Amino acid sequence: MKYSTVLLAAAGLAAAAPSNVSPKYGRRNGAHSLPNQRNTKYPQYSSNWAGAVQIGKGFNKVTGTITVPRASGGSNAAASAWVGIDGDTCQSAILQTGVSFYGDGSFDAWYEWIPDYSYSFSGFSLKVGDEIRMTVDASSKTTGVATLENLTTGKSVSHTFTNTPSTLCETNAEWIVEDFEEGSQLVPFANFGKVTFSNATASGSSGTITPSGSTIIDIESSSGKVLTDCSASSSGVTCSYTG
Repeated sequence: MKYSTVLLAAAGLAAAAPSNVSPKYGRRNGAHSLPNQRNTKYPQYSSNWAGAVQIGKGFNKVTGTITVPRASGGSNAAASAWVGIDGDTCQSAILQTGVSFYGDGSFDAWYEWIPDYSYSFSGFSLKVGDEIRMTVDASSKTTGVATLENLTTGKSVSHTFTNTPSTLCETNAEWIVEDFEEGSQLVPFANFGKVTFSNATASGSSGTITPSGSTIIDIESSSGKVLTDCSASSSGVTCSYTG
């Protein structure tokens, strides 16, 4: 897909985002992921995604484990770490789940299938240092399950998608730190320190792979400053905040 087409498709999704989302919501609840907004001239940079994308076909399960970081930057600053299927070369759908961290020290656990908005899991507590395993598992291109497991506390939550708003292409598997959208604009990007997705795998019709050989993407601000430094290997994906 040409990047001009990608950006037009993403712009349509951005226009559909709510303009009246209040910060008092369950934080990310009611906010919105956008497909990867790559720089048309330098596609290794994006305005909203940092991390690793495996591009192929038949991906139906992605997993990875992070340690919840301590973020800074004030109460309005935020970032999300998630695993997902599609949203890069396939711009019409993303199945994803993850956690958000805020500059005021709060957290949120959520699931999403775009172009619908994200929804917060209830009763799933998070704190700095907790190990969170994230999994998305698509049983078909229009059904699936998002699961978060707190390996530190032993608690888990999941959501089953049945009446989905779009059809997966199953061509992208991702481990991403995102600057998400709220009220039709990207939130101030929080300083998250470092996030590492360990035990990261993607599986499907061609078997199971690691992030090794992924396309690496870093976030570039509107002023041209690169805010992240990401890398991938067979052992996982690491993104550091450099802003």
